[in-house]
Amino acid sequence: MDNSIILIAAGVIIGLIIGFIIAKALEKNNASKLVKEAKKNAILILKEANSEGETIKKDKILQAKEKFLELKAEHEKVILGRDKKMAEAEKRIRDKESQISNELSKTKKLSESLESKEKDYDHRIDVLEKKQEEIDRLHKSQVQQLEVISSLSAEEAKAQLVESLKGEAKNDAMAYIQSSLEEAKLTAEQDAKKIIINTIQRIGTEEAVDNCVSVFNIESDDVKGRIIGREGRNIRAIEAATGVEIIVDDTPEAIILSCFDSVRREIARLSLHKLVTDGRIHPARIEEVVEKTKKQIEQEIIEVGKRTVIDLGIHNLHPELIKMVGRMKYRSSYGQNLLQHSREVAKLCGVMAAELGLNPKLAKRAGLLHDIGKVPDAEADMETPHAILGMQWAEKFGEKDEVCNAIGAHHDEIEMKSLLAPIIQVCDAISGARPGARRQVLDSYIQRLKDLEDIAFGFNGVKKAYAIQAGRELRVIVESEKVDDQKAAELSFSISQKVQTDMTYPGQVKVTVIRETRAVNIAK
Repeated sequence: MDNSIILIAAGVIIGLIIGFIIAKALEKNNASKLVKEAKKNAILILKEANSEGETIKKDKILQAKEKFLELKAEHEKVILGRDKKMAEAEKRIRDKESQISNELSKTKKLSESLESKEKDYDHRIDVLEKKQEEIDRLHKSQVQQLEVISSLSAEEAKAQLVESLKGEAKNDAMAYIQSSLEEAKLTAEQDAKKIIINTIQRIGTEEAVDNCVSVFNIESDDVKGRIIGREGRNIRAIEAATGVEIIVDDTPEAIILSCFDSVRREIARLSLHKLVTDGRIHPARIEEVVEKTKKQIEQEIIEVGKRTVIDLGIHNLHPELIKMVGRMKYRSSYGQNLLQHSREVAKLCGVMAAELGLNPKLAKRAGLLHDIGKVPDAEADMETPHAILGMQWAEKFGEKDEVCNAIGAHHDEIEMKSLLAPIIQVCDAISGARPGARRQVLDSYIQRLKDLEDIAFGFNGVKKAYAIQAGRELRVIVESEKVDDQKAAELSFSISQKVQTDMTYPGQVKVTVIRETRAVNIAK
């Protein structure tokens, strides 16, 4: 049993040894094959690398040659350019040398000519000096002969001659002065009229007379009902927000806006146009549109001022003065539109200043600004005469002394210190004196309506006041926090009594006090 185990173990060991030997032999054989294949692959890789290297080498050589040729061409171009510039510079130098040589030859000829003329002049001076000595000698001999003949010395004769000439000169001068004065008196008035007539004839303007009514055109009469609203709430809201009376009658496709203040009337007209175009007409929307329109009018006032100064060729005007010029569009002076009047005065002043040989641009500037005091910002400014107020504003915003004096003196409130002031005064009178230019009645009517509104503003708690229906009604809107219903009735009575005692007017004035309470909340 033990022998068999030993034999089996020996057979296994021998088998393992034989298998190991066979495995080593096979491994060696495989390794030699792999080495051979690796050598072959290495040779192939070297050949490919050599061929690629040759190709790259050739490409690089070609690129280097091309780059060399490009650089060479650029270098040759630069050299050619330099050569060309050098050739041009040499040409200019040669031209300058030839020009200098020509000028030198001319200068040489001129110097020779001057030398010859100088010699000629010296010879002539010598001859003249000799002749002058001879003339002096002859003059002395003649004077001596005259003294012997007249029994007077030369000084005595000269004194008598001077006295006689003085008398004659005085008589001639007095006669000339008298004739000049008489001629000036005869022609001064004629020349002044001629200058004024020429100035008027060269200015063509429209007769701009403001009224108190605007017509708002609508597409159909159905829009009237929408503007009036349910139970008239829309039309009441528009009147309360703008202070303009809206007249809706049987006139086809038209609504009448009545108000003495042209700014309010324009705000109402533009607001109605926006509301009708939009289609949404209700009290809240009306108030929103009116507020936006007021801001739009302020911007339009600035644009009107800018266009006016550009049209008249006036430069470097202060922005505040430009705004005041724009406000003139919505003001009137005795029924005449203030902006049109100021433009007309500016043109007249420019023409008249040119006729008199003065500065027309400065005259235009003073003519345009002469009535800016008629557009006061605050109620306190209304107590100052408009000429003085305009002069103060012009001084405040850096205008020249001549312009300020002309503005302040055009109604003789202050002394005139330059020729510009009487020109402004004359042109202002010309513009206002044209037939149809002004209407005194309209201005007094507008002033009466303003006074009516000022009376209402004199009471506490008054928020807005509008004179409507040609001054037959005063509509007063009060602050609900300060005035209750009982005080509203008392306020209406007090205002009516104040109007009755302080104003003179035809007919009756109806005083309506409106008190409104609103509660607003926002749902988020």
